[in-house]
Amino acid sequence: MKNEVLDVSGMRALPLDLDSAISFMPYIRFLEQRVAEEKTLKSTFYKNILTYFHEHQIPQGDVPLDEAYLYGDFFEYIYSSLSAPLASEHKLAWGMCQPLYPHIFYGTDLLFEMLNMKPADSQYELQKNPEDYQRERLHLIYTLILQRLYNFQVPVKIQQYHAWTDVETGLYRFYEVLVSPEFVEVSATRELPDLNFVEIYAHFSEKDGHLQLQKVLPLDMFRFRGFAVITVSDVTAKMAVENIKKVQFNRVPGDSPNRYQRIIQSLKTLVQNNRIEFDLFPFVRVNGQAVYGYGQVGTGVLFQIWGENRLTPEEFRRQAEGYASKPNSFFSPDIQGEDERQIGWLTPFRDLNVRSLALVPLFVDQKLVGVLCMHTWEDERFDEKKLASLEMAFAPVAQLLDIYIEEFNLELESIIKEKFTSIQPAVQWKFNDAAWHYLHRRKKGLPEVNENIAFYDVYPLYGAIDIRNSTNERNSSIRADLGHYLELLDELLNALASFDRSSLMQELRFHCTKWQKAVSQGELNSTSENNLNMFLNEEARNYLIHLSQQDPRTAPLIDAYIGVTHPVQGEVHRHRQELDHSMELINTAVNRYFEDQKELLQESYPCYFEKFRTDGIEYDIYIGQSIAPDKPFNHFHLKNLRLWQLSSMIEVAKLTRALLGEMPKELHTTQLIFVHNHMIDISFRSDERKFDVEGAYNIRYQMIKKRIDKVRIKNSQERLTQPDKIALIYLHQRDIEDYLPFIHYLQETNALEAHSEELELEDLQGLSGLRALRLGIVY
Repeated sequence: MKNEVLDVSGMRALPLDLDSAISFMPYIRFLEQRVAEEKTLKSTFYKNILTYFHEHQIPQGDVPLDEAYLYGDFFEYIYSSLSAPLASEHKLAWGMCQPLYPHIFYGTDLLFEMLNMKPADSQYELQKNPEDYQRERLHLIYTLILQRLYNFQVPVKIQQYHAWTDVETGLYRFYEVLVSPEFVEVSATRELPDLNFVEIYAHFSEKDGHLQLQKVLPLDMFRFRGFAVITVSDVTAKMAVENIKKVQFNRVPGDSPNRYQRIIQSLKTLVQNNRIEFDLFPFVRVNGQAVYGYGQVGTGVLFQIWGENRLTPEEFRRQAEGYASKPNSFFSPDIQGEDERQIGWLTPFRDLNVRSLALVPLFVDQKLVGVLCMHTWEDERFDEKKLASLEMAFAPVAQLLDIYIEEFNLELESIIKEKFTSIQPAVQWKFNDAAWHYLHRRKKGLPEVNENIAFYDVYPLYGAIDIRNSTNERNSSIRADLGHYLELLDELLNALASFDRSSLMQELRFHCTKWQKAVSQGELNSTSENNLNMFLNEEARNYLIHLSQQDPRTAPLIDAYIGVTHPVQGEVHRHRQELDHSMELINTAVNRYFEDQKELLQESYPCYFEKFRTDGIEYDIYIGQSIAPDKPFNHFHLKNLRLWQLSSMIEVAKLTRALLGEMPKELHTTQLIFVHNHMIDISFRSDERKFDVEGAYNIRYQMIKKRIDKVRIKNSQERLTQPDKIALIYLHQRDIEDYLPFIHYLQETNALEAHSEELELEDLQGLSGLRALRLGIVY
């Protein structure tokens, strides 16, 4: 034991005007209470300490720091009462210090050795600057004040971390310093102020919250008497793992080399041997198959042995998948030994002069994310104990490899989004391949080449759910709202005529009457409609606001008008709002239906499904062998999709009809299918970020789709598409043959009316000979 003064802060403590002194009385009162409560032999020991205290006339008042050495024998009693009975002072770093000052005046030899400013064989490192240390001191001080004098509990755990860099290994050893203020009493020298504890609690979460507390509770109104107990423990393993976690949470994009170097250094700290090497090899996948990663993490042993400089992609994939199927750990203190030489896959490691070797598979949520390699070179070796010391690091290192894989996938996705678009799962594999090839060439320093993303010989299916007469309904709603708007304005201007006889008012009334006539006679076009909106929302509105400011008598009338003409909530937009709400009901329901169905369709056979929002919903579906090369395509898959197409149109029609009771404006939908019985080619258009048909013949298919939405029956003015009907447009009778059995099936199950119409359609620009089947839906 040592009885001398040592500044534990390393001279970092800033000056602090604090009434603090050593006193043994808080400890003595604690002992007296324990004697009264204790029923075991401990009571006798506590009584002996009290007897010693009184017989040796140890001061009951303040003890100056420079006189503390006089009471070394009494400190022995304190140490014995506060430390574990079987603890050896040679293995326990324990001491006593002045209240709220970093001055140790008594402690074990080990404590003084650890906190000595310059150990003989170590470099002493401090991790906190004086300002940080001062902030911690004040946090502890105000925590004690609030706990002892206000009974306001704030969790506090004051920690200091010291790191020694060992000259021999060059590795840190970390020590945690804990200060317990249990035997420190706090008293106030004057009346305590009332506090707002909500604000006080908030201050404790702020970096400089102590500055606010000092304004309310200045330190010169408090006294601190007693002593604090300090303990120091070796937390090297804990800190090494914490540093790995910090790398995980504080990573910076593009900082991978430094990031992983810090991980390797932490692993070496954990095993406390700078001659043991580490390597990490993440398992990254493209389309579910292992591919090369590009980051060398550590010594690069695994990258050299499993990388592309030694293995072809096929060989690597085979070896990686073989290991992934049985990811066993491996350890040998000497792979150069006779028995180990019989293991063929160790040969590349031996060729690199590896001696001791451990391979540990790492998992996240039972998914293999990579391998941790621990090894030595040439004659250096390690045993199982060193490997066991790494166990607490396995989970955080696995998380880091999982992040590496996530970042790899994000890099692929960023290339896809940059070069392509948001991609559906059915065709994601094609873009993954193209992105990986692009990334591979970039990493190898080769010229970057954009691959053509195309699918050949696919069957197209097109459907459209349109809102009947949506354009006419919108025009009618706009006219109704504008008419009502003008009517309200006319009434207001008439009411304001007695308050304002200006020429501007007369002009405003003239234009209002002129616009009312134009609206009632249906003379509005897009240009005049814009002019009318400008008249209502700018000219008239601005003048009325000006008038209400000039003559307060007009304000109530004008304010009421502005309220009912509010751009969003105003009553004058009622017809358009009702139409928009009704259309939104339909489109939301239809869109949700197809979103749900899209996932179900993939279960039978992967297909590309793309929706378009117009006044209703249109969709394109493409299906064929090239979309899923690994899954055999059969014509039955196409038939299944065509039956779904018919059935879904019936369901959508029933769905939208059921919404009529919720619609403020009654709207009906029409259902259209274009039947094209020939395969086409599609390719990704980078400029439009979408798939489009490829080739002159295929463009004709796209042209027909765009022209048939309002097609009429031949020699009539009747539109083909009608509410409560499904229209199938085709060119040749053979095109419709796949659908006929399904139509009969749906008729016999009472989903479609028994009667169907076979119709010829009008000639369109560059297009003749179109035919259609029109089917009635049974509700």
